[in-house]
Amino acid sequence: MKNFLPILFLFSITASAQTLEQFMSHPIESNFAASADGKNMAWVINDHGKRNILVKTGTDLPRFLTEYTLDDGQEISQLAFSPNGTKLLYVRGSGANRFGQNPNPASLPEGTEQAIYYKEISSKSQPAKIVVGSSPVFFKDGIRFLFSRGGQIYESPLDINATPKLLFSARGSNHSPKFSPDGNEVLFVSDRGDHSFIGVYSLTRRAIRWIAPDVTNDDHAVWSPDGKQIAFIRTAGTKMGELSNLTGGVKFSVWVADAQSGIAKQIWKSPADDGGFAQSYVNTPLAWLASGRILFFSEHSGWNHIYSMTETGSDLKDITPGDGEVESFVADATGKFIYFDGNRTDINRRHIWKADVTTGTVTAVTTGEGIEMYPALAGTNLYAFRSTSNTSKTLVRVDEASKATVPVYAQKLTTFSSTVFVKPEAVELKAADGILVHAQLFINRNASGKKPGIVFMHGGPIRQMLLGFHYSDYYINSYAFNQYLASQGYVVLSVNFRSGTGYGRDFRRAKNQGPRGANEYQDVVAAAKHLQSLPEVDANKIGLWGGSYGGYLTAMGLARNPEIFKAGVDVHGVHDWSFNGQDATNSWGLKPTEADLAVKSSPVADLSKWVAPVLFVHGDDDRNVNFQQSVDLVEKLREKNVTVEVLVLPDEVHGFLRYESWKQVFEKAKDFFDRRLK
Repeated sequence: MKNFLPILFLFSITASAQTLEQFMSHPIESNFAASADGKNMAWVINDHGKRNILVKTGTDLPRFLTEYTLDDGQEISQLAFSPNGTKLLYVRGSGANRFGQNPNPASLPEGTEQAIYYKEISSKSQPAKIVVGSSPVFFKDGIRFLFSRGGQIYESPLDINATPKLLFSARGSNHSPKFSPDGNEVLFVSDRGDHSFIGVYSLTRRAIRWIAPDVTNDDHAVWSPDGKQIAFIRTAGTKMGELSNLTGGVKFSVWVADAQSGIAKQIWKSPADDGGFAQSYVNTPLAWLASGRILFFSEHSGWNHIYSMTETGSDLKDITPGDGEVESFVADATGKFIYFDGNRTDINRRHIWKADVTTGTVTAVTTGEGIEMYPALAGTNLYAFRSTSNTSKTLVRVDEASKATVPVYAQKLTTFSSTVFVKPEAVELKAADGILVHAQLFINRNASGKKPGIVFMHGGPIRQMLLGFHYSDYYINSYAFNQYLASQGYVVLSVNFRSGTGYGRDFRRAKNQGPRGANEYQDVVAAAKHLQSLPEVDANKIGLWGGSYGGYLTAMGLARNPEIFKAGVDVHGVHDWSFNGQDATNSWGLKPTEADLAVKSSPVADLSKWVAPVLFVHGDDDRNVNFQQSVDLVEKLREKNVTVEVLVLPDEVHGFLRYESWKQVFEKAKDFFDRRLK
């Protein structure tokens, strides 16, 4: 013991001496793409806000294809190889808001745009900007491409500052172009507001034909392997005054149509309202594989699973069985197998499995304490993004035989040793009404004495925090901050409250959530009481923080339970559900008759009890939660003489696109908690 104590003391000093920047020095890799022959691949790396593309050709080591040097908040996405794999298109910049303004979080005087860039893989020249737009899709000739802009589909050559031409003119917002197998026709979706059509444009005849038009919403159309048929998903059209409801579901059906006549037949329909989430949350809602099997997502088992059937709807099989959610998959070239990710058998992580699409036989591909997501194939080689409790999302090659994973870009751009990260501990809690919720505890068990406790709530609310770095940029940064707080003498409990994903349909669609009763707030209180029960925690020093929906729950805690929560950091939260604006409050389909309940379910309903200091953080170009949600509550609390601190990020959006923005937020939050809880 005499020799052990100095080691513990040294570890404590070492951990507390780490800086926030060291915890945030975790380059994030994403957006994998591979050439058709599997020989070339590219992906995006975000290092301290500087986003660039890495490329790997054949057996060569990865190298940078782009050289962007600024933390300017300009995203890189939608990487697309030419058919021969020698050219790459990509999109730089984010989409415009309803006023036509593109995100410009660095307040660049020249402004920003969302544009498509072109680069020869072997060339050392700089990428060339081709056109303003998004969603590029190569023609078979590899010298032209389709893209989307302003609700229309255009054609462009690979020329600098090319003059694109409209592919066709049609009413509505036309999107999701897909070439037929022979390359002569383009399948697309035409959104008309209260209904949508599936269309086919013939490049040779220059004519549009509509596939089984109805008063319904038809979407997610795919070609059959031979190009003679089209499958799509159909849901009901939108009735007068009907609003979308995040907590609800919709009935849906799968249809197959003759590609020439447009005559369609329903081959499967959901037993109940098992759609909506099953189509919007996943990457590939519907697929028609080379083997002839049709795959789709549905929640009718109580979990979001992938189902396989023939083109007539027969031989339906759940090919991802078990208690767990599935989020993405990729099929092999034969169409006989898929690789999918999910949390079956390991509810607090994600792993990859292989499934036979005909028999439904499932085999584990990855296991253990890692988190593996987004399986992808380059030829016959399997890739995925992997993280752990102390390493962020990294592209890895997966060896099916040994189940080993090897980073593709081993020269990670970080100098920080991750040894001071704590290992998050899985915790199960029961709320006052008996609902079981999961959480992750961040605690440095080598440090002595009682410490302040902090409850963290994710946003969404359709999210799930994990026992390691998340697969979303937003929560990668949130996880890093929770780790930093643990190194600085706090005990953090990250709670996966009801209405989140990862635990099945009923948990996500829990009754009386959000503006209809805020039942999930009980889970936050349960998390706080768990912290108070820990011998390492000072029960009188409990704080909370969260972003978006987590910001809403932070404000709820400060407004409803001042005897528990002594300080909070509210990052772009919703504070008044009755607010009638173009923001998150519209996503719950609230009716005028529910306005009073919405107010009662909001933090603004309990301001008379709010006494604790609070830090509000908000970017004023937030396209998800109206900036006025913070303006309104800050002014009301100032009128009550509540201690209010504010960090406003001019021109920043909801997801904080700049590294510097995240750094400012966490520096301010850490300083705030130190002054209010220590």
